[in-house]
Amino acid sequence: MTDLFNYKRRAATVAHVGRLNIGGDNPVRVQSMTTTSTLDTEGSVAQCKRIIDAGGELVRLTTQGRREAENLANISRQLRAEGYTQPLCADIHFNANVADVAACHTEKVRINPGNYVDPARTFKHLEYTDEQYAQELEKIEERLTTFIDLCKEHHTAVRIGVNHGSLSDRIMSRYGDTPEGIVESCMEFLRIFRKHNFDDVVISIKASNTVVMVRSVRLLVAEMDREDMHYPLHLGVTEAGEGEDGRIKSAVGIGALLADGIGDTIRVSLSEEPEAEIPVAKHLVRYIRRKQGHLLVPGVQAKNFDYLRPERRKTQAVGPIGGTQPPVVIVSEMQGAKEGVTQGQEALRPDYIYVGQQMPDLPVEGQRYIVDFNAFGRELQKHMDVADYMFPIFPYNAMPYISAVPDTAPIFLVLPYGSCAEEYKACLKANPNVVVVVPSQHQNRLGEQRALVHELMAEGIENPVVFAQAYKHSQQEKADLQLEAAADMGALMMDGLTDGLWLMNDGDIAMQDLTDTAYGILQAGRLRMVKTEYISCPGCGRTLYDLRTTIARVKEATKSMKGLKIGIMGCIVNGPGEMADADYGYVGAGVGRIALYRGKGCVGRGACSVVFQKPKPWSTFSSLSRKTKNEDRRNNF
Repeated sequence: MTDLFNYKRRAATVAHVGRLNIGGDNPVRVQSMTTTSTLDTEGSVAQCKRIIDAGGELVRLTTQGRREAENLANISRQLRAEGYTQPLCADIHFNANVADVAACHTEKVRINPGNYVDPARTFKHLEYTDEQYAQELEKIEERLTTFIDLCKEHHTAVRIGVNHGSLSDRIMSRYGDTPEGIVESCMEFLRIFRKHNFDDVVISIKASNTVVMVRSVRLLVAEMDREDMHYPLHLGVTEAGEGEDGRIKSAVGIGALLADGIGDTIRVSLSEEPEAEIPVAKHLVRYIRRKQGHLLVPGVQAKNFDYLRPERRKTQAVGPIGGTQPPVVIVSEMQGAKEGVTQGQEALRPDYIYVGQQMPDLPVEGQRYIVDFNAFGRELQKHMDVADYMFPIFPYNAMPYISAVPDTAPIFLVLPYGSCAEEYKACLKANPNVVVVVPSQHQNRLGEQRALVHELMAEGIENPVVFAQAYKHSQQEKADLQLEAAADMGALMMDGLTDGLWLMNDGDIAMQDLTDTAYGILQAGRLRMVKTEYISCPGCGRTLYDLRTTIARVKEATKSMKGLKIGIMGCIVNGPGEMADADYGYVGAGVGRIALYRGKGCVGRGACSVVFQKPKPWSTFSSLSRKTKNEDRRNNF
């Protein structure tokens, strides 16, 4: 069982991948995947070298057919001749025979239960009797046995890689598009591998939706423990995208699990050059590693909390904070910061700005401010109307003065873990308009912040909670702050504990950057959608069109369309499935060709460039379009 409050690495068995050991007491391994054709020996070797030189410890290569599988031997031979000993992994979809060939030439083979034997997903509801379902499992085991024997003979490890976007129709028929179905898809294969005494297995469960990814992995760990399995886990948020959004989204999902001690190898899937993934992954691993050896957090889990299937904590709304409302964003106006809130960016304006003792000379119309309680009293004496946009914040030791504040909503109270429980419990029960701000300077801040909220839950206290996350970074280190803040907030969001995020930084990072980061984190956690979300794959040897150029052109054309989800997928492997809840999707359909999707339905095919030509592409398929609140804007794209 996961200790919610104290960091401890999950105990996993060791998988031997060539000279690389994954799991056990070994460090969390960092890896990436090539984007070249595996038939291109020189190009693949060059990209492998760049990944390894950047710090990658394992490289995965697309392996579509028998020729690609056989050419892995040439790629491996050339790398070894140049002194590179890191293991290679063949990535197999749709063709079990190719997996057999690859097992003879690489240190590891990845297979996908969703398409190893089962046919490609059709998105049709098929009915399976218990007998038919059992027969399908027998077929899978019969086919896997040959593969397992080859892996034993050649000392080849296996990754069982389940993707949310490529669950089989068989799994979908019984479990639906659920984390439980994802887990069972994996467990079916694991049971066969264990039955045949094959232990060099690594597992991955991936999704572009961070909530689905985290919940599925948590469920998988629990199910494996129940069946006395302890295989190492590979973590990743698939189709995370690029740039800051892709990094934040990856850090939310991967960080949430790493912070709970789950994960033995990771990949940050960015739509960029593969070597760009490595520094991001390494920083995440280093940051989480800092939790090791921390002082004990004596937290007690609330009885009504379900770690495996959490729901949002019940709170009473205080103004715009809590209840069923999306979490708020708070930032601090710090000395040294380069600039304030950018005018004209209403969607990315913080809900509250903390200004300490001093109100701005010219308050921004419509902006709410948080001010120290003593300064609030002074301002209130001068101008009664400041209570409309100014709200007091009290440190814990000033809690008795809360009762002297006129009725205002909200009142903020900074409440660190370890405060006198009886005192603060009485205060919060008597003052339902108090918003609790939970900071932490603990080595394992997640543990302390969780522990405080669990105390509230155990007492039935329903005041909203805002998590205050403080850092010390320069503008040049903005990317580090984004990764760290996303990782710190990941588990708190997945647990359903978050009514707000307050980002603080002792440095010169612009306040607008802090604001953008906070919104990016909440969006990555599926809690507050303020801009277009792009579900874009990192590309691989299966991608037969210019993925990055297409991403750039799609983003430019849709940048003003807030609230949309747009998938830009390199190929059919995960395309329609991973972007099934997207409004629109582009899926690679061949050399330079795109299949255009609306939801799960393909509404057109053509050359990649056609997608961006005028007149508007969606109007061609207007008869197939369902009406939504953004219909007019979408049709004007």
